[in-house]
Amino acid sequence: MVNFNGVITEAKGLCISHENRAFKYGDGVFETIKVLNKKVVFFEDHYFRLMASMRMMRMKIPMKFTLEFLQEEILKTLDKEVSGATTYRVRLTVFRKDGGRYTPKTNEIDYLIELSPYTDTIKKEYRIDLYKDFYNYSGFMSTVKTTNRMINVLASVFAEENDLDNCILLNERKGVAEATNANIFVVKGNVIKTPALTEGCIKGVVRKKIIEILSKHPDYTIEETNVSPFEIQKADEVFLTNSIVGVQPVTNYRKKTFETKVSQKLKQSLQVAAITGA
Repeated sequence: MVNFNGVITEAKGLCISHENRAFKYGDGVFETIKVLNKKVVFFEDHYFRLMASMRMMRMKIPMKFTLEFLQEEILKTLDKEVSGATTYRVRLTVFRKDGGRYTPKTNEIDYLIELSPYTDTIKKEYRIDLYKDFYNYSGFMSTVKTTNRMINVLASVFAEENDLDNCILLNERKGVAEATNANIFVVKGNVIKTPALTEGCIKGVVRKKIIEILSKHPDYTIEETNVSPFEIQKADEVFLTNSIVGVQPVTNYRKKTFETKVSQKLKQSLQVAAITGA
């Protein structure tokens, strides 16, 4: 089932116009959200990021677009599902209404909510490498989840072709930006680094939660800074974060094998935060 502007229908019955601006120009933003036992996980953070993205894109935010309204729309869509799953992956896409070329006819918006059951499959090995064909430029637009994700698509194709689980995207200065679908953290001793937002990474919701957890942890220092590929090679641990998986430990980077002790502990802390809403 999908929810298009408040109307719930079967996905196969949804018709999107050939004038759709997300299709033609990538003129849209989206949030990928986890729903666990009918609880929309970290939704306040997703909501405020969505509002910031819409303002940046000069979209007109409807008066009804409150946190409570969008959460209810997600749950209303979920109520029509018959799969019986306990965990869902939800994508909330907002795009400018049809019409215009580069200059839109209006800044008013449409929205689409789509969901699918999710099963957390644990992989004993998780292999990553660099993607170097194109760069993720470090301008502020890179922090926004727009519907134009071409570099992420190409990097994912590269990963599949090379029997990898993920790829690291670099910025134009050849520094680490993020992974194809996640933020990245590098552990060396008691210092944990993650690329700063000025490095071209998405302003990840779970990235923010992990930084909050680590900033209160007595044993670790968290740094938002520039990270070089060389630091990954020398790291004790590397892990990725996104809203669906939470914390994904990396086991292999080229010929290097990593421990996963810190990432496993953080994964448990994040699960507690998701349940309690902390």
